[in-house]
Amino acid sequence: MMFLQFFIWSVWFVTMGPYLRDVLKFTPQQIGLAYNSTGLAAMISPFFVGMVADRFFATEKILAVLHLAGAALMFAISRATSFEVFYPLLIGYTLCFMPTLALANTLALKQMTDPGKQFSRVVVFGTIGWIAAGQLLGLFGARATGSPISFQLACAASFVMGLYSLCLPHTPPKGAGQKVTARDILGLDALQLLKEPSFALFVIVAFLFCIPLNLYFSFAPSFLGDFGVANIPGTMTLGQVSEMFFMVVMPFFLAHLGIKWVFALGMLGWSLRYLLFYLGYGSGGMAPLYGGVAMHGICYVFFFVLAYIYVDKKAPEAIRTKAQGFISLVTLGAGFFVGANVSGWLVQNYSFPNAEPAKFKVIQKGAPLRAGDFVMWESGQANFGVVAGISAGEPNASVALYKIEESGFVATGQTNSLPVNTLAKAILWAKGDYVKWDRQGAPAYGKISKFEASGPAAVVDVYEKQAGGFKSSGKTETVPLVALAKPITLWGQVWLLAAISGLVILVVFSLLFKHTEPAPPKQQS
Repeated sequence: MMFLQFFIWSVWFVTMGPYLRDVLKFTPQQIGLAYNSTGLAAMISPFFVGMVADRFFATEKILAVLHLAGAALMFAISRATSFEVFYPLLIGYTLCFMPTLALANTLALKQMTDPGKQFSRVVVFGTIGWIAAGQLLGLFGARATGSPISFQLACAASFVMGLYSLCLPHTPPKGAGQKVTARDILGLDALQLLKEPSFALFVIVAFLFCIPLNLYFSFAPSFLGDFGVANIPGTMTLGQVSEMFFMVVMPFFLAHLGIKWVFALGMLGWSLRYLLFYLGYGSGGMAPLYGGVAMHGICYVFFFVLAYIYVDKKAPEAIRTKAQGFISLVTLGAGFFVGANVSGWLVQNYSFPNAEPAKFKVIQKGAPLRAGDFVMWESGQANFGVVAGISAGEPNASVALYKIEESGFVATGQTNSLPVNTLAKAILWAKGDYVKWDRQGAPAYGKISKFEASGPAAVVDVYEKQAGGFKSSGKTETVPLVALAKPITLWGQVWLLAAISGLVILVVFSLLFKHTEPAPPKQQS
């Protein structure tokens, strides 16, 4: 169950950004909106779980219904091509999927005799499922981000999970007959904990820090693709491998550093990750990029997992569950929702045509341009534009020129290279054919002596620099594909801003947050 739950999430979530940008031509702001769907669903799903699923339906049955509905929605998502269609479908899907995370945990815990020891052994299969999805997508090569294959795989896995859920142990609704309020569901009883200044600071810091860290989830795959990482989903699983390691060593750090400094170390990890990405952007080296991805273990475990541990320590037992729901609402809900929107806005402002790019991606064979791609080409200076259409290319003909004399047409001994589609002749072209064309308004004549290969070209809507960025000039130009490159977002500025904002929040937290670890019980002599 856990394996399938996180396989489903991973298989579409990681590759969605590059697919939306490079295939569907969504703007960075639209990509940010797409990634805010999980935050929005995380804020809404507790109402569904608390008021409906926990009161009226057996857990395994509601899991089946939600995953089967998710499979149908994911199939529709795989066929959507416009933001106006894609985004509402994605919202619908995440509203189905996000409640299943809590429901799967509930079902698992209900079957355990010793959750403290058994639950971690089950949850680790979720991490393994996440890694398996990335490795599977890696087998598809460029199709993993250049086609809707990830959504199709999510559709199939959701369908399997829906059927498999019916085979899970029967778990009756735990809240049947109980009165449940919105205050209970959102864990608002935990607001009393905010009376303590340090706890209030902790909640504010956790929310604010989710804003810059969301850049990683929304845009790191696109960033890696811009710098030549071929197997993006496989590379991203380095983070989950390190996550398992830091899960094991976290008790050691807690014992020696305490909650405050381990949490600070987690925040520092996020800023160092962004600084590594910044260095990779500047140098073009791959090692900093891989290093930034591999830091996911310390970033995730020392921040998110430790947040739950801290809340568990601070909250009285009577409201402990509600307090955990509240911190989830603040971070995974509101924090991710705001963070996705802000990250989309930030990347948009540092991308062409809003900003003049400094680096460019050479068009590789097997990764063709599409209409809507922004491009750059050189003609003594950098020129920019957007591809309006692609021409497959027509062969040129080398034409021996003829002139008219009284005795008829006589070869001049000169040749011209002319596009075949400008020459007047019916049916098929062949070497030796006599042809006619217009030259400066007058008819010209000749005979085809040979054909010359000519590569495909792009019809480009030329952009000119104006106040506030680049805008269409209304002119078009035909440019050979081999002469074009793609402008790259100014990722250096993006990651540097994220690192600086994280460091500022870290400094404030380190100076103001106070947490005293309870003294160990005295041993009787």
